[in-house]
Amino acid sequence: MTAIVGVSFGATSSRISIVTPTLSSSSLFPPLTLHQSGNKKESQLRCAVQESSTSAVATEKKEKEDSTVEVPAKKPKPAAAKAAVAKPLREMMEEDVIPPLKAILEAQDDISEIDLSFQDDKLEGFFFKKGIQYSFWAFFPSGNLTGAKGFSISSYGSGPSTVEPFLVDERKPTANHVVFWVEKRLAAQGIIPVWNQ
Repeated sequence: MTAIVGVSFGATSSRISIVTPTLSSSSLFPPLTLHQSGNKKESQLRCAVQESSTSAVATEKKEKEDSTVEVPAKKPKPAAAKAAVAKPLREMMEEDVIPPLKAILEAQDDISEIDLSFQDDKLEGFFFKKGIQYSFWAFFPSGNLTGAKGFSISSYGSGPSTVEPFLVDERKPTANHVVFWVEKRLAAQGIIPVWNQ
């Protein structure tokens, strides 16, 4: 296939035609045509692409037909279940954190005298393992799970260890995250097994 570019100079009756190889529709620069009428001020530069390939024309027509098809309106999303109203921290700790933590500790044969409580924005745990007293604290000084949080542990009845960051990797911490990370901290200290059998 070829594209024909016409160039005229001077009088409108004189025309020069240049035959060039066909440019595909993916070419970046189509051929240019310089068109001059009798008046030099009316000179124009025109760009034209001529394709006579029937497959290209058919594809173009098909694309136009596809683009005019009406797109059905998006269905509105079903009303999402209302987000559970966040419980106050005290209520969440007493209902959703302390019972599972107590169950984890009670499942250990060598742990006894388990006492878990939540007071003053602090989850406290005390228990004995093989006669050794252990204590841990999860601190929530801002009074919620999204604020500052810390964790500390001690053994042999000594004071709390250095307060470490707690739940820092969780974007939206939940009660399940608190249980999970307290369990992992106790496992890291060798107090409870890392893997449950």
